[in-house]
Amino acid sequence: MKPGLAIGASARFSHRIGAGHTVPALFPEAALFQAMPGVFATGYMVGLMEWACVEQLAPYHDLGEGSLGTHVDVSHIAPTPPGLTVTVETEVTAIDGKFIWFKVRAQDGVDMIGEGRHQRAVVRWDKFVPKAMAKAERVGA
Repeated sequence: MKPGLAIGASARFSHRIGAGHTVPALFPEAALFQAMPGVFATGYMVGLMEWACVEQLAPYHDLGEGSLGTHVDVSHIAPTPPGLTVTVETEVTAIDGKFIWFKVRAQDGVDMIGEGRHQRAVVRWDKFVPKAMAKAERVGA
């Protein structure tokens, strides 16, 4: 990882929510999800928070590096219908070797919709991918 990332570094990332980001779209094969309201799904909110953190870390990765989410602790506190833009604010709160902790907050222009913390681990893809592929091969996937 390149130097320069510091505790307190912050960023903002925005994304317009579409029908494909709603609860029924999360697992279309789940009948009970199909009966739920078409609002921004918690799973997609977590994914958007991760995306925001990935974007913040990207300039600091060396060639062949990336990051993977290793911990999520967030609350989803207000609904967001499709068509609104959600903005995620990220702030680096701790750096412990390859582990980076973030405070994350999401708002949709009307309400604060979610907040919490997220940890990512910086990894080298040339080490991570073979391990994942070996696991798949062991189970015939």
